[in-house]
Formats: sequence, C-alpha cells, structure tokens
Amino acid sequence: MNEIPLITDPAIKAYCQRYSKTPPASTLALSDDAQKTGRPIMMSGPFLGQFLKMFSILMRPSRILELGTFTGYGTRCLLEGLSPTGKIYTIDNSDEWDDYAKNAFEGSGREHNIIPLKGDATTLIETIDEEWNLVFIDAAKRQYSTYFDQVIPRLKKGGVILADNVLWKGLVASDQNDKLGEGLDQFNKKVFADERVENILIPIDDGINFIIKR
Repeated sequence: MNEIPLITDPAIKAYCQRYSKTPPASTLALSDDAQKTGRPIMMSGPFLGQFLKMFSILMRPSRILELGTFTGYGTRCLLEGLSPTGKIYTIDNSDEWDDYAKNAFEGSGREHNIIPLKGDATTLIETIDEEWNLVFIDAAKRQYSTYFDQVIPRLKKGGVILADNVLWKGLVASDQNDKLGEGLDQFNKKVFADERVENILIPIDDGINFIIKR
C-alpha cells in the first residue's frame, strides 16, 4: 500500500500563507464561529478565503451561486467582489449553522445582497431563475457531478465554477482513495472530458478545480 501523497509540502504551504494577504479582520473574526461548531475543517479558512475574495474582486460578478454555506465565512469572502446591485445565492441543507451564518450576513453590511436558501441543493438549483457569473461548490462531495450538470447550462459564457476539495487530502492520487474521493475523482475526469469548458486543477488547500465555460 502506497503512502498517501501530500498536496503541498508543509514548509512551502506555511511560507505561502505567511506572505499572502488575508480577508478583512471582520471576516477573519468569523473563524471563531467555525471553532464553536466543532467542525472548523469545514470552513474555507484565511488562505482559501483570500483566493475566493480576490477571484470575486477580479470578476465583479453580478450573480454568484454558493453551494454549501456552513457559517457564512466563504459567503463573506465572495461578497467582497460582488457588484453593488448583485446577488449571491447560498444554499445549505442543514439548519445547524443558521445562527452563525446569520451573524456573518448581518455583519457584512450587505445583507440585502445575500439570498440564503435551505434544503437540498440539487432541488433548489432548479428553482432559481438566474444566469451565473461565478459558482462556488463546497457541498455534498458525492453530488459534485450532479451540481455541475445543473449549473453549466445557466453559467454565462466566460463564467467560472470553483469546486473545492477536489484533491481530497491527496487521496484521489492514491490507491487508498475512499468513496467520497472516488466521487471527486470521477468529477475531475468528467470536467476534463467536457468540451464546453476549460479547466485546471490547483493544489491550493484541499484542491480547487477552476473551470471556465467556453
């Protein structure tokens, strides 16, 4: 049995984090809420959060879809670049984190731009009459391929999908891959084979599949 590969050498990862900017202090403070949930690993974190923030600022999207709200940390990062009259729809299937997300939204000063939805994303996506500039996928890993099939028809030309956790702790490149990792491996292969998109896998944090619709 082969050793599970590291996604990034720890020393290099620490160096990158040390010399990278971070989201605003008001957003960073929300990490305390993630600690309170007992599942802080589910939060995007400052490094990935800064990536999301900068990407959103670069795109200036008017319509963002976020699959997987958790405590609202990622929502706040994506909100940084949303156009003044834009909307970010954020979907989560659990009501366990609602108080934390509400705190994150109210503290943003742009609560009117955020549309939180509760329920199964595969059902709710079909009910939203919008075209997307930017989609961030960080929800049920087994559903990534389904999410992709649902959002790609209404992703604008030049629109972007960012799918998180696609390297799954390095397991996707290991013979020790698990069921969730197998689903993510299938998703990565599906995207790679799709002629409608360009993509690149980026080994940032747990892996991002950066997808552009042609």
